[in-house]
Amino acid sequence: MNPLVSTKASTARRWWAAALMGLALMTAFPVNAATRIKDIIDVEGVRDNMLVGYGLVVGLNGTGDSLNNSPFTEQSLIGMLERMGVNTRGTNLRTRNVAAVMVTATLPPYAASGTRIDVSVSAMGDAKSLLGGQLLVTPLMGADGEVYAVAQGSVAISGFTAQGQGASVTRGVPTAGRIASGAIVEREIQFALAELPVIRLSLKNPDFTTAQRIAQAINSRMRTNAAQATDPASVLLTVPPHRRGDVVGLMTEIEQIRVEPDQAARVVIDEKSGVIVMGENVRISTVAVAQGNLTVKITETPQVSQPAPFSQGQTTVVPRTDIEVDEGGDKRMTVLPAGISLQELVTGLNALGVGPRDMITILQSIKAAGALQAEIEVM
Repeated sequence: MNPLVSTKASTARRWWAAALMGLALMTAFPVNAATRIKDIIDVEGVRDNMLVGYGLVVGLNGTGDSLNNSPFTEQSLIGMLERMGVNTRGTNLRTRNVAAVMVTATLPPYAASGTRIDVSVSAMGDAKSLLGGQLLVTPLMGADGEVYAVAQGSVAISGFTAQGQGASVTRGVPTAGRIASGAIVEREIQFALAELPVIRLSLKNPDFTTAQRIAQAINSRMRTNAAQATDPASVLLTVPPHRRGDVVGLMTEIEQIRVEPDQAARVVIDEKSGVIVMGENVRISTVAVAQGNLTVKITETPQVSQPAPFSQGQTTVVPRTDIEVDEGGDKRMTVLPAGISLQELVTGLNALGVGPRDMITILQSIKAAGALQAEIEVM
């Protein structure tokens, strides 16, 4: 046999075997159902921190706080001027170009000193608009009372207000704005991630099954029992000795592992907007559902009765009432069999002509009857 032909045949067989194996894996584990571990967990210590501060916005075109109604603005203005060497004690300040504001920001993890972050500015008093305002130097503090950043800059707002003698127009929220890169980080939050012997992975949606799948996927990739699910919200990862100096590389490798998260059967209802969200694991036991409304419509169409000419009669209004009663006779009862899926449930309820508002009541009634195998969460 020709060695070249034999080599080509062997290569073709290996190629087909690899292709069939890949197809089998794709069939067993749908790619669309898998999610990166990076998207469903948070790493302990790698977190944001909230900052807040109190400051003054100046340069407003008469749309600032009225000092008579906002004493805190007047006191802040007097204190700021005194620090600048200007004494205004005992004088009656009448400016409307200053507004007291609260400044908030989010300090990203591992933000180094000198880096810039965005800040949000919101008026506290009766200011009409912050358009064209300039935020003065404002220290931003954390929950521990320490200053971590300092903010200053021009306030950009998306809304506006216009007012005349007879009418006014307001679009958006002109009393809240944002300063892009308006704060400079002055203090770093130290966290030695590379020195941790054990790293805690916190699930964003706690679940026993998901936590166990994450631990199994990590152990399978690392070929060791380094990960252990301790509770529904945590997976402890023991850093292997040979990866102690490369924790970042280890986390990069783990974050790209894909797992299929599990979820509890839950129905979320927002009664204010009529929004209903149901998970795919929601199941219904055998139950019969009927939906019908009694509607009574009363229409008043009064008519004017005119007297005959020269009859000395009076013009009167004669009532005319039209009453329509809809007993919902066209509504039918639908039987929902046991173990139906989400799609079948929605199809069955839609067959009754059920709207979102009525569907909320039906789902709550099915739950009360013990036929809804899911948790209902009302927002």
